[in-house]
Amino acid sequence: MGELVEKSGGCQCGRVRYTARVDPAAAYPCHCRMCQRATGGVYAAMVQVDPAHCTFHGEPNWYASSAIAERAFCPACGSPIGFRYIDRREFDLTLGTFDDLSGFRPQSQFGCEGAIPGWQDLTGIEGTRSEDYAPLQERWRAAGVAPPE
Repeated sequence: MGELVEKSGGCQCGRVRYTARVDPAAAYPCHCRMCQRATGGVYAAMVQVDPAHCTFHGEPNWYASSAIAERAFCPACGSPIGFRYIDRREFDLTLGTFDDLSGFRPQSQFGCEGAIPGWQDLTGIEGTRSEDYAPLQERWRAAGVAPPE
């Protein structure tokens, strides 16, 4: 694969933070139904990490999601943070929890039996940037806070 780079990340509320050395080329989407349900997404975007290369600042909770695996999450805000098989040292971090997503590029996919065809290639579908959506910006102004990055 590729070179390890240091990246930081954490949950939505900031209670669980981490620094990890990861290989951005090892990122992958998992389309299996368990990952879809665990993350609430059409797939879970993950990258594997060696526990020796990851330090948590605020420990996540681990939920036994099946007889063979468990998932890390923030006990305060519920953000899904990771996944691991109970018989392995290595675990996966969810890409959405990284502070900087640059460099991650999937080289493989997993759980393809659960892939939703209409959600794999979004090329050519019209999109709106959050900062260009006036109702959202007005909600932030009314709340008296700046929109998050």
